[in-house]
Amino acid sequence: MLRTVGDQPTLWETILPAQALRMSEELEQVDRLLDDPRFLAPYEAFFHERLGRPSIPIEVYLRLMFLKYRYKLGFEPLVREVGDSISWQRFCRIPLGGRVPHPTSLMKITTRCGEGAVEALNDALIAKAAEAKVLKMTMLRADTTVVEANVAYPVDSSLLAKGIARMVSLAGRLQGAGLARRTKVVDRTKGAHCRAREVVNTLRRKGELARDELRRLNAELARMATAAVREARAVARNARRSLGQRPSSGRELATLRRLETMAGRVEQIAAQTRQRVVEGLVPEGATRIVSLHDPDARPIRKGRLGRHVEFGYKAQVIDDEDGVVLDWQVEVGNPADAPMLVPAIERVRARTGAVPEQLTADRGYGEASVENALYELGVEHVAIPRKGRPGAARRRVERGARFQRMVRWRTGSEGRISAVKREWGCRRTRMDTPWQEPGRGPDMGSSPTTL
Repeated sequence: MLRTVGDQPTLWETILPAQALRMSEELEQVDRLLDDPRFLAPYEAFFHERLGRPSIPIEVYLRLMFLKYRYKLGFEPLVREVGDSISWQRFCRIPLGGRVPHPTSLMKITTRCGEGAVEALNDALIAKAAEAKVLKMTMLRADTTVVEANVAYPVDSSLLAKGIARMVSLAGRLQGAGLARRTKVVDRTKGAHCRAREVVNTLRRKGELARDELRRLNAELARMATAAVREARAVARNARRSLGQRPSSGRELATLRRLETMAGRVEQIAAQTRQRVVEGLVPEGATRIVSLHDPDARPIRKGRLGRHVEFGYKAQVIDDEDGVVLDWQVEVGNPADAPMLVPAIERVRARTGAVPEQLTADRGYGEASVENALYELGVEHVAIPRKGRPGAARRRVERGARFQRMVRWRTGSEGRISAVKREWGCRRTRMDTPWQEPGRGPDMGSSPTTL
């Protein structure tokens, strides 16, 4: 059952001096902003009006989530800090002496509502800003960045060793529960980790002998992983047959699904290892797995000094003259920049009811079809350098004073992206469970809000 408003203030608040009840100026402004009922509407679809246990008051939950992402706190530290601060309790509409919601309650609402609620909140906030006429739609700029996956530097040998260990562990859980106990499972964990360490030590050496040794070790790991996958799938197949003959618990079914998922990922890593070792080919970045727990993360080359390749997701940021982020989109893999721009401007128009007068972006967006589509949407001036070597007429356009002024202003988008990553936790995803379903993308709790 949905609750939107919390409990009334207690008598303790009338006794304390005004200095003890004072909030910072930022929290006072956010508190007034969140009083708008439109910020409660996105949660109505996730709760019944009358049935079920009463939820945490949504006005309390919203303010707690703002503090969580504003100060980059975990759920448990958030609850602890709010319980120790009178001003934060007042901001969260928690009466003095009242109980702060338990961390697991916050986690459940976050999981239930998820990305859809965050997007609806951002849309409501931008619509409110557009109604108040505080958004400047004169100039917009677009740029892309990489949201890093929560992974170490991916090495196929380490991924295979970890995958073998996890499959053995999951198969042992199923057999310990009385499923597929006759199916043979060889524990190759120790041998796989030994070979992975040998790979790391061999990488420090130079010469043809070291390269031959690396190929041999990786080939052995791929063979071990293939055998482990075959045994894991036999355990999963026999366990599923056994579960069809007797009542099963949710834990057993979850372990079975995890084993099947892990076997598929390890098999793909073994295939890309053989492709690199035997055929001498570099696996395609669009299909290469770089993490066991985040199968959608991909290698992305952005040309940054010192970090030629990053591993994660591509994100596009569009902001205005005041640095307000009007659109933030995270894409799985490394799609081309140009096709992402027109849909983003259409989303901005849907949120604000207007299109920008001027728009600029870097050369990665520089295609004639994109520019024509933007003019059809109503953009008056597009300042995007074209790819390749421009002709004489195009050079005259790009050397114009207005075009050059917009291109120079576009470089400030790097600072905006840096601030979004630094202040709002968008540098890395928070997904660290191995059971994320492929194609879902990163944990959107790490995406920025415009609050």
